[in-house]
Amino acid sequence: MAERAAGAAGLPEGYTAADAERFLPEVHGGVRSDFARDRARVLHSSGWRRLAAKTQVLSPTAGIDFARNRLTHSLEVAQIGRELAVSLGLAQDVVDTACLAHDLGHPPFGHNGERALNEWAADAGGFEGNAQTLRVLTRLEPKRFGPDGQSVGLNLTRATLDASCKYPWRRDEAPAGSRKFGYFADDAPVFAWLRADAPPRTKCAEAQAMDLADDVAYSVHDFEDAVVSEYIDPEILTARSGHDSLIAAVSEWADGSFTADELGEAFERIAETPTWLTRWDGSRRHQAQLKNFTSDMIGRFARAAIHDTLEAADGAPLARYGAGIVVPRGVRAEIAVLKGIVAAFVMESGRRQPTYRRQRDLLAELLDTLWANGDRELDPAFAADYRSAEDEAGARRAVVDQVASLTDQSAIAWHQRLCVVPLV
Repeated sequence: MAERAAGAAGLPEGYTAADAERFLPEVHGGVRSDFARDRARVLHSSGWRRLAAKTQVLSPTAGIDFARNRLTHSLEVAQIGRELAVSLGLAQDVVDTACLAHDLGHPPFGHNGERALNEWAADAGGFEGNAQTLRVLTRLEPKRFGPDGQSVGLNLTRATLDASCKYPWRRDEAPAGSRKFGYFADDAPVFAWLRADAPPRTKCAEAQAMDLADDVAYSVHDFEDAVVSEYIDPEILTARSGHDSLIAAVSEWADGSFTADELGEAFERIAETPTWLTRWDGSRRHQAQLKNFTSDMIGRFARAAIHDTLEAADGAPLARYGAGIVVPRGVRAEIAVLKGIVAAFVMESGRRQPTYRRQRDLLAELLDTLWANGDRELDPAFAADYRSAEDEAGARRAVVDQVASLTDQSAIAWHQRLCVVPLV
């Protein structure tokens, strides 16, 4: 990495002019920094607004009007990420923007929709929400165009794009057992640009902060939503009825990352928190206790990571690739327990499986119908991508981009309009 000049060109300490470069050079006036401008571009994008109608865990179409959606989740991730950045000496706007943008690539119906799109596009490069996020930021969300007339998306700075990349590798480089990857084949040029001089397959510190903030928010807030929507009964958790089978389910969900003993001990530590709920009746007192529990968990996870990270760095700057973020194994186990409980009671719940199957079938039918119709039913921008595709895989990618852009409700409406035979 090039030597970092503190405060160069008005940038935060530890960042250089190379970090603030854009794929397509721009010249700006005004007092806003390049990183602050990135944040504004994400906040003003249509893709970010659409997150308000996309599934986090419970679909906005499910009639539960208090549950988090992808937009409110992203705001909460950004709040946690910004606090981490302050404590760790990272550029606050870079981490904030990465947190705001991290779910832009998610399709309708959350990870369930991601699975459906991946299966349909299996022979055309597959689908992965994080790779789609890079595609949205650098291609699909219109803001700047190059001399060749091609969109370069929001044209964010190198540091911000790199911070938004959770999985800096292609699909065939994914670690064993992982389906996660960071870019599609035709987005390789911009990926190579944003990763200039970066260590291979290594996340920058800002991306690690975003990833941690996402994990923390995901674990505590989805647990909170599941309790409020009565998918999880705290009384059952406290009574330990079926406790061993629950820990086994959490262990299976965590893909063997922790032993059953580690997860059991993590559960005990969580249950010893003074704000842990032993029952739920929906009263304001219980609502407040649950809210305070989530706050306690966020503070506990963040403080532990900040402490261990600064201790390991021993005064070295973290910015970009200066040092990594250290999360104690016990904290990771506690996060896994909360995530796993939600998975066991909501995502893997038998009562949810018919809904998940219908969602996947709906998206598969919609994809098939759009593909059969060529470019005729696609929005103008995606129809143009379809027509300019160099091969079948490129044309399929245009159809996938279209469906991935839809909200839960618009996917249902498109399916109703294009796939359901009207009664005569």
